[in-house]
Amino acid sequence: MNRRTLLRAAAALTLPASIRAADFDLVIRNGRVIDPAQKIDRIADVAIRAGRIAAIHPKIPATAAAESIDAAGKLVVPGLIDIHVHSRDSTLLPPEIMATGVTTMVDGGSRGADNIDQILEIVRSAPNRMRLLINISRLGNNPYPEREPERRGEFMDGLDLADVAKARASIEKNRQWIVGMKARLSRNIAANHDLEVLRLAVEAATPSGIPIMIHIGDTASPMPEILKLLRPGDIVTHLYAPPPHGIQDDAGRILPEVHAARKRGIRFDFGNGRNGHWTWAVAESCLAQGFPPDTLSTDLEAVGRKEQVFDLPTVMSKFLLLGMPLPQVIASVTSNAARSFKEFHEYGSLRKGAVADVTILELTKGSFEFVDNYKGARTGMQKLVTRGVIVAGKHVA
Repeated sequence: MNRRTLLRAAAALTLPASIRAADFDLVIRNGRVIDPAQKIDRIADVAIRAGRIAAIHPKIPATAAAESIDAAGKLVVPGLIDIHVHSRDSTLLPPEIMATGVTTMVDGGSRGADNIDQILEIVRSAPNRMRLLINISRLGNNPYPEREPERRGEFMDGLDLADVAKARASIEKNRQWIVGMKARLSRNIAANHDLEVLRLAVEAATPSGIPIMIHIGDTASPMPEILKLLRPGDIVTHLYAPPPHGIQDDAGRILPEVHAARKRGIRFDFGNGRNGHWTWAVAESCLAQGFPPDTLSTDLEAVGRKEQVFDLPTVMSKFLLLGMPLPQVIASVTSNAARSFKEFHEYGSLRKGAVADVTILELTKGSFEFVDNYKGARTGMQKLVTRGVIVAGKHVA
């Protein structure tokens, strides 16, 4: 190493006077900081002041802050963003999800125009940042619980629950909370009405400019016909749903229309869930063909908290097992997720001045079993576990 290189290295480790003299509220020290939005992946300290990121630097003294967290051996990343959960009632509330490292979350269409007040009560009181998708069905997901399993789907008997006028009025009234619309298109939900349901969702969502998230898997219509109706910024969830009418052809190749959709701005979300949304084989095949998800999400509900899904770090760990590089996995739940909704664009990064949402993860080593929606089990040698959560600068877990 020559003298010039030595001087540069020394300068990088010397705290600027403005930082050295700062009075921070919190410093997270010695962690591996991964922030895909800034292309940062290095050992550093993260300083927080007044609820915002104040600095990322290799050597910030613990004495420079009122509180210090030693994150040696751990990952320090932007607060995780889960764009697809179902916190529809008191069985799965935001504090429980927040403890897993999720600082921003989106309810994926649990309620519609007729009963949206039920979910708004949860959204307004959430300690983490929570927003929602309004379902094009005015009664939301699974609107007839008293008739299950005889009638699970919103549109099995027709389109009577798709009320465009009511949806538009509800969006306008609750726009600060509603960031998108949900349309479930599978055959056991929409029967052979999937294209018409999607057309009505587009009609309802267009005036407010919000994106639509569509739930796919065993749709009556083939994927190319569905993709034709989507607009840039719309989201396809459950992208690794098995045949029929997934994103692959009968030979297992990614459909050219799917590649074209991504190029014109359609986004593809994982959506783990529990009911026929993905298999190891489809995920592995699509990844091998260079088609990863834009975002990883849980599709979490109360039962999923105890089986298959568990939490977002567990879903992330499945993709480490599938061979996705760690920084790409982190990006899929931070910077990529933040781009899914314009209301989230200022989140998902540790850049200076950003809201100080931070998740501390540990990449534990061992033998861990993970399953797909068909109880297919695989063993991984590493698993992400949440060790700390900071929301808007406050150390909450």
